[in-house]
Amino acid sequence: MQYLQNALFYLHVGIATLLMGLAGIPEVMRHGRAGANRVATRWIGYVLWAARIHMGVTCELRGTPPTGDCIVAAKHQCFLDILALAHALPERNFIMKREVMRVPVMGWYAYKVGCIPIDRARGHDAMRAIGETINKRLTGEGLGQLIIYPEGTRTRPGERRSYKHGVGTIRNATGLPVVPAAVNAGLFWPRKGWGVRPGRAVIEFLPVMGAELPAETFMAELSTRIEDNSDRLMAEAGFVHELAQRD
Repeated sequence: MQYLQNALFYLHVGIATLLMGLAGIPEVMRHGRAGANRVATRWIGYVLWAARIHMGVTCELRGTPPTGDCIVAAKHQCFLDILALAHALPERNFIMKREVMRVPVMGWYAYKVGCIPIDRARGHDAMRAIGETINKRLTGEGLGQLIIYPEGTRTRPGERRSYKHGVGTIRNATGLPVVPAAVNAGLFWPRKGWGVRPGRAVIEFLPVMGAELPAETFMAELSTRIEDNSDRLMAEAGFVHELAQRD
């Protein structure tokens, strides 16, 4: 039954995405980035509503979502935490693989809200180009809230991966404050998106990490804050790591 509910959800969302995306094009053409963000907010809210209706999963938001130019560095477990973060932030954008931004309709919206393409094959040159793009926006229309997943991929509940240095590199190049975010959404929404179970996931914005934190200790401190608080949220929801069960 769970998988049937999941299938109906994805069918519903696929149709709604196409219709809402096409219907929102005139607003984006008139109002540019602001219009694209309004359309994106409506779409994300609709998808979260559909998740509640079809599968009984909801999101609780804790902490204070940032509204100015900043980096939001978050734990990433599933599609649900992407939705919840993006819905909470008024000018959200992501660093995306260049290929994703070529997807019809949604790739165009990603470009319009300010998502930054990355060519991973360029290595350090790609990170340098991203820093230059961000600094250019900071002196122009503004950046908004740039969401980055330091582990670089989705992780299972209880799994920790080494943090990539991209967040620290961008912070050093731009001087932007970093807002960590902890999640436990993977307890309810698996990485591959099937077998979603009812429950209330939590997304928590943690205190901002400003320029006063030395660059040489920043990544270690960021990892500790995100991982420890994500573990706390998962423990609150009753999660016990399999390693702890064997102790």
